[in-house]
Amino acid sequence: MTNRSRKFAAILPLLFGWCTFARGEDPAKTTHEYDIVYSKPDGVELTLDMARPSEGEGPFPAVVVIHGGGWRGGDKKSNRPILGKLAERGYVAISPKYRFCPKDLFPAQVNDVKASVRWLRSHAKEYHVDADHIGAVGFSAGGHLSLMLGATGPEDGFEGDSDKDAPSSKVQAVVNFFGPTDLSASDIPEVSQPLIRDFLGGTPADKPEAAKKASPLTFVTKDDAPVLTFQGTKDPLVPHTQAIKLGEAMTKAGVPGRVELILGGSHGWGGAESARTEQETLDFFDVYLKPAKK
Repeated sequence: MTNRSRKFAAILPLLFGWCTFARGEDPAKTTHEYDIVYSKPDGVELTLDMARPSEGEGPFPAVVVIHGGGWRGGDKKSNRPILGKLAERGYVAISPKYRFCPKDLFPAQVNDVKASVRWLRSHAKEYHVDADHIGAVGFSAGGHLSLMLGATGPEDGFEGDSDKDAPSSKVQAVVNFFGPTDLSASDIPEVSQPLIRDFLGGTPADKPEAAKKASPLTFVTKDDAPVLTFQGTKDPLVPHTQAIKLGEAMTKAGVPGRVELILGGSHGWGGAESARTEQETLDFFDVYLKPAKK
């Protein structure tokens, strides 16, 4: 095994992040449904998990929760505690399965999470969803995909095979936990470069246009969804400079939100810091996804 291979093997457990919402929601207040088919790209069934409030008529705002795994792995099941917490808070929450690289290259993953948002809007009446107030939260690669949901629209070419009259796939608020923002940047560490290569189907040097198009930073404009980003300053996979560049771009464009640097934080965190960032996430969504009652 080469030195580079050893480094990559060492960081594999970090790919999925370790910043999870605490368990403990009241099951009497939430309803869960698992493995609902939401899309069939190339005949492959993609499914999602859902949790929603058991009481009330809604319509309820919604949140798409996207797991990490270097765009190559992970499991929507890992987000079930988060779905429950969001449902207890008054949201319809879903976690979609999406296609993995290197079998399916970018933009397949973006196409899939966008399809899950369109599915939510298409089934808004059935599940009592407020289709005008949908957010996204993701971890690591899931954070990257969440940012793409908040920054890109139909004109950017990520809608896949959707019909022309399909509902919008853009969301109204994003929480990004340590997701990369600029895949072609020189600050990407060596250990993360194989992940990006497998995602794009080549290195950023080989595929500069793909790297640019796969970077949320490319699409930041004033009409983007508000973004809250959490990033550790000792993250071995995603340097905190990626979050700073996103914050600078948002500032220039006039996009609301903020960037929080977790000093000494790795690719995820636990304990009191996890509880705090969980609460910050819920509060952020409440501000931007729950319209004031008239």
